[in-house]
Amino acid sequence: MTDVSNWSHPVARITDEERQERLAHLRQSMEAAGLAAFLLGSTESLRYFTGLVWHPSERLVGALVTPTKLIYIAPGFECSRIETLPRLAGEIAAWEEHESSSQLITDLIPANGKLGLDEEIALFVYHSLAGVFGADRLVDGGAIVRDIRVRKSKAEIDIIRYAMGLTLEVHRRAHALMKPGIRASEVVRYIDEQHRLLGAPEGSSFCIVSFGLATSLPHGADGDQTLAAGDVILVDTGCRLDGYHSDLTRTYTLEEPTSEVARIWNLEREAQRAVFDAAKIGAPCEGLDNAARAVLERQGLGPDYRLPGLPHRAGHGLGLSIHEHPYIVRGNRLPLAEGMCFSVEPMIVCPGAFGIRLEDHIHMTENGPEWFTLPSKSPTEPFA
Repeated sequence: MTDVSNWSHPVARITDEERQERLAHLRQSMEAAGLAAFLLGSTESLRYFTGLVWHPSERLVGALVTPTKLIYIAPGFECSRIETLPRLAGEIAAWEEHESSSQLITDLIPANGKLGLDEEIALFVYHSLAGVFGADRLVDGGAIVRDIRVRKSKAEIDIIRYAMGLTLEVHRRAHALMKPGIRASEVVRYIDEQHRLLGAPEGSSFCIVSFGLATSLPHGADGDQTLAAGDVILVDTGCRLDGYHSDLTRTYTLEEPTSEVARIWNLEREAQRAVFDAAKIGAPCEGLDNAARAVLERQGLGPDYRLPGLPHRAGHGLGLSIHEHPYIVRGNRLPLAEGMCFSVEPMIVCPGAFGIRLEDHIHMTENGPEWFTLPSKSPTEPFA
């Protein structure tokens, strides 16, 4: 069952009832694909469907979903631990250290039945299964799981919204802390402390703090940095609540920026707005990326991934994984649908100088896009 201890937030955790609905959806998709069973590895999809959180290792721990049963697959010595963890009720099938987990799995499904596989399952598990089943009985189940996870429920959206608001408040506090002479490592520690203080038990799930030239590196520079007067500041951080991620970036200056920084900042904000405006129900994901690049190309940046310009996709989906479908990128014709959640972050990089990334997320409603957090106001006012 769902563990409700130490949960004091004003939004509810994902319930066992919702997970049962997810399993029902998975079983419908299995039937349509002609699968006898579906194997979830030690991945975020295991958590999504069963509530069990298990970090991957060299031993397979997962769950086998059949048309009528949920069966956890685990080493014999781990069964007692699994029994104590929050999860949906189900049988536990054990394999001992000298035995093959793949043979155990094949004994649990009908002869010649096809097995769908979680796309993030470890390669060593796949090879072991192929040796027992034969590769022709193994089916890539990535699309099946993606089609279910890509559209968030109201409960998921509520958790993500609350986590985003929490991280936005951490950004406000970090902004107030900034002053010339402060080290990036000090800010990183402070952001982690504030996430914990506001109720994210694991603190920051990640944190990038960049100053000056380092802001031109999308994922930050190695080593520590010291903030100098006039530097561009980029802070990208997030946390997890009930497994769901927040992820927000703010880029700003403490003083009035140079004319070039102000120009690029405003162009970044225009590109971000263009992505939002292009986010219509039924629109292909790639259309949003195209909208951002069109803004930049009209001002002489790019084209494509050339710099100065936008070096990566304009956004990514978010949920139990910080990067998941739908990806807002050229070539992705997936139409936007109600419940999809994704970032809007068409970063502009000016090599050897600075970079500007404004990252907020939206979720699709029946009437179109809705911000989780309101975008930045100006280069010196990073909050709406």
